[in-house]
Amino acid sequence: MPTQPGVSFHAGSAPALNAARVARATITGMASLFPYESGARLSALARDLAAPVPAGHWDVLRGTSSDGRGGGPLRGCWERFFDLLGGDGFDELDAREASLRQHILDDGVTYNVHGDSERAARNWSVDLFPLIVDAADWARIAAGAAQRAALLDGILRDVYCGEQHVLARGLLPAALVHGHPGYLRALHGHRPPGDVWLHVAAFDLACGPDGIWRVINQRVQAPSGLGYLLQNRLLVSRLFPDAFAALRVQRLAASYRLLMDNLQRLAPGDGAPRVVLLTPGPYSETYFEQVFLARYLGITLAEGSDLTVREDRLYLKTVRGLEPVHAVLRRLDDSFCDPLELRPDSMLGIAGLLQAVRAGNVLLANALGAGFLESPALQGFLPKLCLSLRGEELLLPSLPSWWCGEAGVCRAPLEDLRNWVVKPVHAECGFDATVMASIDANDLPSWRARVLEQPDEVTLQRYMPLPQVPVWRDGRMGARAAMLRVYALADGNGGWRVLPGGLVRTATHGGNTVSMQHGGSSQDAWVITGEAVDASTLLPAPMRPQDVIARHRVVTSRAAENLFWAGRYCERAEHAARLAQLTLRAIAEDDDLRAGPGAMLDTWCREAALVSAESPPLTNNRSAFARSVVEGLEQGAHAGGLLQSLRAMGHAAAQVRERLGGEHRQWIASATALRLMPNATGREAPSALQALQGLERLSELLGAITGAQTDRMTRDDGWRLLSIGRHIERLTLLGEALRVAFASGGVHADSGFNHLLALFDSTITYRALYQKRLEVPPLLDLLMLDRENPRSLGWVAQTLIARIRKLPGRREDIDELLEMAPDPDGWQLTELCAHGQDGRHAWLENSLANAVQGAYRISDEISLRYFAHAAAPARSLGGY
Repeated sequence: MPTQPGVSFHAGSAPALNAARVARATITGMASLFPYESGARLSALARDLAAPVPAGHWDVLRGTSSDGRGGGPLRGCWERFFDLLGGDGFDELDAREASLRQHILDDGVTYNVHGDSERAARNWSVDLFPLIVDAADWARIAAGAAQRAALLDGILRDVYCGEQHVLARGLLPAALVHGHPGYLRALHGHRPPGDVWLHVAAFDLACGPDGIWRVINQRVQAPSGLGYLLQNRLLVSRLFPDAFAALRVQRLAASYRLLMDNLQRLAPGDGAPRVVLLTPGPYSETYFEQVFLARYLGITLAEGSDLTVREDRLYLKTVRGLEPVHAVLRRLDDSFCDPLELRPDSMLGIAGLLQAVRAGNVLLANALGAGFLESPALQGFLPKLCLSLRGEELLLPSLPSWWCGEAGVCRAPLEDLRNWVVKPVHAECGFDATVMASIDANDLPSWRARVLEQPDEVTLQRYMPLPQVPVWRDGRMGARAAMLRVYALADGNGGWRVLPGGLVRTATHGGNTVSMQHGGSSQDAWVITGEAVDASTLLPAPMRPQDVIARHRVVTSRAAENLFWAGRYCERAEHAARLAQLTLRAIAEDDDLRAGPGAMLDTWCREAALVSAESPPLTNNRSAFARSVVEGLEQGAHAGGLLQSLRAMGHAAAQVRERLGGEHRQWIASATALRLMPNATGREAPSALQALQGLERLSELLGAITGAQTDRMTRDDGWRLLSIGRHIERLTLLGEALRVAFASGGVHADSGFNHLLALFDSTITYRALYQKRLEVPPLLDLLMLDRENPRSLGWVAQTLIARIRKLPGRREDIDELLEMAPDPDGWQLTELCAHGQDGRHAWLENSLANAVQGAYRISDEISLRYFAHAAAPARSLGGY
């Protein structure tokens, strides 16, 4: 919303604050001598340093409507906050802000920005100062939010499973319900478990110039923010521990406990219910908070592809089979939840979910069908609805709002359009909410025409200047426009509890858009309680030994599949990087690349897609072949190859970021973002030397990733499948490379022999054992039979078999997989070295081809059995 440019300045930047600089220096110098007296003066210093708030806005710091000049006493809660900063006072705030930024980096707190080509995931932004709400203000907010949540829940009950009194009596126009895409006819007559439609309702509030909090928006489909507000509390409260304790800020854990207790109690079925958090996936703008919230609540994070409906029941696909799901806390809007009955192009939902809901076999929080309540057009009807349905006045007012679909109601606002905000009735109306005061006067006629042409799609909402909250940025105090989102939680017995806090969103400096997508920030909300501070915790009761023994981490099939492919693509990228280095060095050093060795390298590079199909043979034109390898390392190069493997690895890792450590994620991000040709410009052709430098850096990063996967991940089912993926890929790549080396005859030349050792990363080991004897028997012994060489095919096959044996599942299923694996015990050196009169090692080549094919068969079977659950459709679900 438009406002005067925010005023923010550094202490001493204006002559009027010269006295404040002197006071600050005096306090700092006297802090050790008079700690109590100096602390008491910090609020006075804050008053002088605070930025003036634009006229006409509510000044949160001073608790009054601003005249634009600044000055005046601080509100009592803010005086106490600043007086409790400590001995170093304002001088320490920059260090605290730096600590805050570092915690955000360390914790990996991010927010995904749509359309950001340079960096989709940005670091979460939170201001150092909290928004402080005193007990009196909070009592009014909490009572109003609880009443509104109960009212909205009652409207849903009447519309879907009642007699639709609100429509029959004209309290709500039918066009705003039946004509809204958020109304789901497929659920008419359905009653959710416990007759609770809403479990969480969110309200965006702003304090007007008159000091009254009003509702701007309400979110009841899948409200976001519960994870970020909790993260903000953890970040900010530990930076001001004295103030947090002395101000008696109410804690949050009891509200989250209520949410979980309610879901578990109302979930259908017998025994301990399974609750999952349904996420749109890692490209959701708030994916971090979904991961964080699932961990905090102790529930499984699941995407739509993790879930399946069988016989009207919802199941979670895990590597241990299908496990029943009884309740879903969803972060997915209604229309995306079921592609069969709702939006057919949705790739995020679960086919058949509505049927499982109608059958009463699963609880959704919130229930589907509440989307029409989010329309701004409803705000104007709520006062009468509250009187009619609840017999009481609406405690928390909305901004004046008019639905233009009612004849004549928008005539007066249209004459004074500058003071209004034009909002669409729903998201499919084809335009965004627009503040009329922010547009050019020449555009006003076209907006009036839009309203008159499509009145059913337009709501006019009175413009109100947003309140201004204090912030600390770059060593100075400022003021930013802000909006507070509060959350009402159902208790399952008809009552509501409002979480004592909220998510504060602030605009950019001098801006008026309160949106994280447009560069806004956030704050923690401290609610000062007039009662005892709730010491509840979500920490579980102490575990018994038998609880520890029986506990295992759930690995969803989607997570397992992404780990499996992350391992394969990492191994493939390592192999391609090593091969590219080997090839460029061989050409640069003028190795013998005639006939066999050249054909061998050529085939390796083409199979790894390091060169384009049009590249001339290596044996014909070395320079052109080298150029093709180098060009394949540039962005936008031919499909496949090293860059494609890196992108695929990054994509797979992004789907399971919650399972990877911070350094692990950072190394993957660095590897996928690395420019292999950093010094190449449009004016000069990229050189092999530049390529080798980039490949060297990439190899270091891939080595670090391999180390993290090998040594820093818990050995659960997910890690086992990642490891299996790596070993399948290594077996196929090295097995095929060894077969090509003998089939082409390249191994029989000194240069080809050495290239093969280098590709297997076994040069040092071979020379330590056999010096410079370039002979086939010791080569095959090291590269195929040695069980102590991790690059040996025998070691790879042995490790692959060991990993498969530990997979979950029926014994006969595991045995089937083991039968597909190559048996290194059956490889005999004498037979491997045997060759016919034509010089070919037929037995060796056949053994290698069979090993490669066996590895591919294992990959296919694992995908069917553990990821798709399609290997045995007749198998009983209870057999797991």
